This record gives sequence, structure tokens and C-alpha cells, in this order.
Amino acid sequence: MAKRRSSSGDEVSLFPFLSILACLIGALIMIIVVMCVSQAKQGDGRTKAEVELAKSYQQMLRELKIREDYAKLLEELKRRLAALQQDQKEKEDRLAKLRKLMTSSKDIQEQNKAMSQALLKELDNLLLEIEGLKKQATETKVEIAKLTEEIKKRQIPPDKKPPPVVVQPSGSGTGAAKLFFVEASGAKLTFKVGDKTETLAATEPTIIASAPFNYFLTQVSRERDNAQLVFLLRDDGTTAYNRGGGWAQSKYGIKVSRLLIPGRGDIDTSLFGEKEGKVGSVPADYQPPPPPEPKAP
Repeated sequence: MAKRRSSSGDEVSLFPFLSILACLIGALIMIIVVMCVSQAKQGDGRTKAEVELAKSYQQMLRELKIREDYAKLLEELKRRLAALQQDQKEKEDRLAKLRKLMTSSKDIQEQNKAMSQALLKELDNLLLEIEGLKKQATETKVEIAKLTEEIKKRQIPPDKKPPPVVVQPSGSGTGAAKLFFVEASGAKLTFKVGDKTETLAATEPTIIASAPFNYFLTQVSRERDNAQLVFLLRDDGTTAYNRGGGWAQSKYGIKVSRLLIPGRGDIDTSLFGEKEGKVGSVPADYQPPPPPEPKAP
């Protein structure tokens, strides 16, 4: 039977150290998971600044709805006032005719004596109605003045711009080395070429013939593998995005993505720093590509 080899010295066991290290790693993983879950539950994954911007946007929508309701009520009151004034004018014309009839010759008065009694009664009724219409018209004018003043108070002053919308460099779709931004708002596209901000109507003929926009797409396409074209999409810019993004993909083969932008303030992309792509000024001899040939019927 083989003999156990004698130890040459005292052996050091590493089991306690490895156990402590494993427990420490497990505790750190648990802390990281708890922090991530807590952060995700705050605002459904949105930052505090984005939540505040969304609240401001909703408040502006409510104010706009209230102003629209006041404007509709004002138009209805104006219509009613015009109808009352027209009715008053017609009754005054009838009153003038009655007075003329009553001041006519004696022969005519005798012939219409029976009719005059009924006309006098109608005259009294008309006078009462006119007085009521005048009073109602005065009250309506006062109400219109109050509503007009209220609308003026609720209007946003021209010199008070809404807060800027700061685009955060986070989320999916931003893994490219360079990001080039185009704002799609209403029926227009806005982008930067050199030190100048260009704006063009988002119609197919304008997009195809625009030298600044096609030069912008040409420069983006040269960095196709490391670049991405991001459309900053306002709530009313879907049509502009479809036309501009479609042209960029079909003509230049550029990767296109979109990012929904809340609010109406100016867009600030300064947080992207060097990751934001820049395009130089349009050369004087640059010509946009020829328009596509029309499809045969």
C-alpha cells in the first residue's frame, strides 16, 4: 500500500477567501439589479427632464384647447349678435312703415280705421321687442368683450418661446459612429449645412431639386458604414419624414431612423458632442442629381 507523501510545510487553504469573494460579487450584482429596476420605474424609463417637458407639452395642449373653445364661443355670440341686429333692423323698418301709414291723409285713415287698431297693438308689441333686443344686444356685447379679454390673457406672448427640447444621447438606434440630424416639422425639413440652417418644403419636386439637401445626403452617404440619418419627428411631421427619408434611402442608400420630439421648442443636440456629424457648405459648382425618369404606363 502506497504511503501518503508527507507535507513539506504548512498548507494555506484558499476556500475562505474564495467564499468571501463570491459573496461580495453576488451582493454587488444584487445592488446593481435593484438600482436598474428602480431607475426604470421612474417615469417609465424617461429622465426627469423628459417628464417635465412632456408635462409642459400637455399643459400647452390644454391651454390651446381652452382658447379654441373660447374662440368658438366668441364666433357663436358674434353670429347671434348679427342675427339680433338684423331682426332689430327689420322691426324698425316695419315700425317706420306703420308710422308713415298712421300719418297719411284723413281719407286713408278712415278707410283703414279698423286696421289701425290692430296695427297700434302690433306697434306696441314691436316697441317692446325692440327694447328687449337692444338690452340683449348690450348684454351680448359685454359678454363678447369679456371673452375677448380672457382670450388675450391666455395667449402666449410672442417674445415668450417654449422651452428648448434637449435630445438625450441614449436609447436604441444611436450606435453609429456619426449621427446626422434632420428636423421634420409640419410640411418642411430643417437641417444644417456648414454654418447655415436650411429649411425646405417637404414636397417631392422640392426635395429632388434642392441642392443643399442633396449635397447634405451626399456627404452622409460617403460615411454610410459609420453614419446614420436621424429624423427628429414632430407630432405633425410624418409626411415630411416619409418623403425626406424615402428619398435618402432610395437614392443614396442611407440608414434612416426617427426620434419623436415632444413640445414646440427649439431642438438642442449639443449633448451629442463629437458624435454629431457635420456637413460643410455647399460648393458653388454643385448640381443636384437629375430627377428619376417617369415610369412607363
